[in-house]
Amino acid sequence: MRHRRFITTAAIAAGIALAATGCATGDSDSADDATPEAPESLVLGLVPSSDVDQVVTDGEALAELLSAELDIPVEVEVTDNYAGLIVAMQADQAQIGMFGPIGMVQAQDEAGAVPVLQSVRFGGSTYVTQWFTNDPDRFCLDDVVTVTDDDGFDFTYCNGTDATSEGPLGEDALALVEQDETIAFVDEGSASGYYYPATQLGELGLDPFDLSGAFFAGGHPNAVRAVYDGDATIGTSFNDARGSVAEEANDVGEVVTVFAYSTLIPNDGVAISGSLSEEWQEKITDAFIAVSETEEGAAALYAVYEIDGLVPADLDALDAARAVYENFGDQ
Repeated sequence: MRHRRFITTAAIAAGIALAATGCATGDSDSADDATPEAPESLVLGLVPSSDVDQVVTDGEALAELLSAELDIPVEVEVTDNYAGLIVAMQADQAQIGMFGPIGMVQAQDEAGAVPVLQSVRFGGSTYVTQWFTNDPDRFCLDDVVTVTDDDGFDFTYCNGTDATSEGPLGEDALALVEQDETIAFVDEGSASGYYYPATQLGELGLDPFDLSGAFFAGGHPNAVRAVYDGDATIGTSFNDARGSVAEEANDVGEVVTVFAYSTLIPNDGVAISGSLSEEWQEKITDAFIAVSETEEGAAALYAVYEIDGLVPADLDALDAARAVYENFGDQ
């Protein structure tokens, strides 16, 4: 199985030029009447949540299962971030993309992609931003609670975050955040790692566009690690990204304490290029569902993005994410 990584500006330009040439010289009448042809191959676009090489390896396993279902080759392309994957879909260098909710909205609006599926984790299709700190004396307004997970790691919580996974929660503590606070955000395209938490700070009176101590850590585990290492006082991630650091830093759950949550966020999901026929959009959607219902496929989806299952995309929930993006991210 081949894979392609990191699209280039020249390749994008060539792809766009080729697409434009095809549109200019094609016979539109005959194209409208023709039965949609099967694509010769498909490219599944992924964005690394941690180690790039591991995402490539896990993605290829998923692509092989999809290829078997669709009976055409499916290759993997890993881009630096969601913006790169959106550009790849615009240039038809990727026909399938797995995005976070903000990336899904952007792919729909900017690349004409069609959201078809959302991930299920822990029995639900939503999640939250978790805020965490290495200074619980400042941000914990009640006692710190320790919870031991099934692997024997201890994780600390306060402000009621141990008792629920829904928010908003801990906003009295978030009101203590200062304009120049050292904050480890995840990535400028991340819903839980940037858009939603920065929106929360804006609603609490801070200027989310002038957080002078904030920086992008470049991934959810990296944001946790930045707070663990003392490079930031607070950080954001999906819940609970501390587990992805626990193997290498087994006291991370004790050093890094969760103290607040955002409102509910729709899970990440799958979007398909609008350039494909509706027939093929449906075939690809059905292939993902079929793969998810097998033991091997379930393992592959979990390996890629810790996905427990797939359900039809919730377009209303994505509209709510679009409102966050438009009100904050597009300033």
